Amino acid sequence: MRNFLLGVLLMALLALGVKYIIDLSDNEKTEIESSGLILNQIKNVGKLIVTEGHFSDIITYKNDKTYFKLLSSKKKIIVMVNANIQVSYDLKKIEHTIDEETKTLTITQIPEAEITINPEIKYHDIEEGIMNKFNAKDHNSIRKIAIQKLDKKIQESTLIKNSQNRLISELQKLYILTNSLGWSLKYQDTAIDSQVSIEKLITP
Repeated sequence: MRNFLLGVLLMALLALGVKYIIDLSDNEKTEIESSGLILNQIKNVGKLIVTEGHFSDIITYKNDKTYFKLLSSKKKIIVMVNANIQVSYDLKKIEHTIDEETKTLTITQIPEAEITINPEIKYHDIEEGIMNKFNAKDHNSIRKIAIQKLDKKIQESTLIKNSQNRLISELQKLYILTNSLGWSLKYQDTAIDSQVSIEKLITP
């Protein structure tokens, strides 16, 4: 009887040991699957977000030159500028770290918005002086002025905000996934505890 009870006890201990090993293995497998899902989501998020817009402007460009403090020569031109604008985020440039021990995904760097301006410049009502003709330097100056004015319009428009909203939407997917797996999401040293906190980080 004693030997029987001892045998039962040994079998029970063996069963508990096997169960512990299986549970440990399943837990490790779950952690590997969780980190794999997160890496896959980062890969899916890592795409190029492009928001497009169109802007127009009219510029009056003037240049006066005086020779020997006596002779003055003026030139003026009306410039029509039409431009296609792209605001893009290359999310392949997102930098991150994964800590499986603490179940934490940390985004260390989010790429800055890249603004591409492709202006089409047309000239109207050209007035030139005899000694003050339009040249390549003037065209470069006009283009520079046009891009500066367009950039100001872009910053004041909804184009930047719309592109930020698309960026936030992609980052929120990471929060939803990490939260559903019981992981934590951080941006640098700041813990992300809601989808709203992502928006605050992107648009302070």
